[in-house]
Amino acid sequence: MTVITGLLFLVAAAGSVLGQDLSVPSTWREPENKYNLAQRIATSQNALDSLLPELNETIGYFNVLGYWQGGNVFSAMANEDYVTHLPLYQDVVTTYLNKAFALYADYSTQYNDDALWWATACYYAYRAYGDTNLLSHAVQTWENVKTFQISPQDAASDSIPTKSFPIMGTCDGKTMAGGVFWRPVANDTAVNSVTTGLFLTLSAYLAELTGNCTYTDSAIAAATWMQTLNMNSDGIALDTINANDCSRSPATELFTYNSGKLIEGLSVLSDVTGDESWRDFMTNTVAAAVKTNVWQGANGVITEGGDTEADSDVVGFKDILIRALHEAWRRSAENPEMQNLIKSYTNVQYNALLELASTENLPWRWYSSEWAGPQPTNFTAWGQLAALDVLVSVVDINPTV
Repeated sequence: MTVITGLLFLVAAAGSVLGQDLSVPSTWREPENKYNLAQRIATSQNALDSLLPELNETIGYFNVLGYWQGGNVFSAMANEDYVTHLPLYQDVVTTYLNKAFALYADYSTQYNDDALWWATACYYAYRAYGDTNLLSHAVQTWENVKTFQISPQDAASDSIPTKSFPIMGTCDGKTMAGGVFWRPVANDTAVNSVTTGLFLTLSAYLAELTGNCTYTDSAIAAATWMQTLNMNSDGIALDTINANDCSRSPATELFTYNSGKLIEGLSVLSDVTGDESWRDFMTNTVAAAVKTNVWQGANGVITEGGDTEADSDVVGFKDILIRALHEAWRRSAENPEMQNLIKSYTNVQYNALLELASTENLPWRWYSSEWAGPQPTNFTAWGQLAALDVLVSVVDINPTV
């Protein structure tokens, strides 16, 4: 992509999201809540409990599920306790987060995003329980991953100490500063949205907690990289830029969790900085994500990651978007129209899960990873995982009756 073409691409991307419509589409399936608070809490706890028999004490996470997915089960448990003020899962969350940190140095030696999934789980647990040991895990992981965020100095010198190849200081006429490398190995060239979005999110949470400008600056740099370099013309986050030559992943590689982590990070960064431009970016990204036809039909039910035969990374992506929307909802009291859009979208997924994609089979309700149905005929840990953040979020975003 030439510099001129790249600039035109970014102008188009910015212009396309300025006037986003925050109304609830009339075609969405069941955007209203019809369950009382006690029912919603019971349903979410049932799903969380269903995964407890899958806990493997030897590995520190769950049978069948992938490593990063295991961290996200603990995230859902911590967030359930946070919104209900009932520390039902405190012991299991703190025990296994500490265990995983002891077993796997910095949570991962292969992928920075894996490290950040677990570090973010530690932050959610700290928020729910006040456990400073878990907070220290999050901080240590942040410090390790920080060495893989491209600084302005790195971009200016076309090099970064943690990589063995020259990097491109600019791509499409914009600085690469702020992007975070996917893998903590010397020869991997990928800088991607999920790793940068995760780092943005953790940085913003730590900035909010501590007031430390180092975290704030890191979050702003990551958000700026996303905004200027890795959004498409519809306001959806793209995936990967290779720092050695500015080559990109296919434009068709659009995943819910990329936009999700961006939304979550921006929602916190907006509060930390008081900068309305970040809130505007978040609002536009929310509207784009919930109304795109990339991962849902006209009925609003997410179709991404619907594999019922085997677990895959993509199965776990959509719950990350819902978790992010929940955080954005919590922090957007000044924008009731957006809050209503998020609430409606989450309710669409919830009603689809209960009516189209689940089967009551005591003691558990089984959930399919295919939210538009059909109903599952067997229990799968990845089907349960994919549903968790929807089930937790509806506890909070609907009336407390």
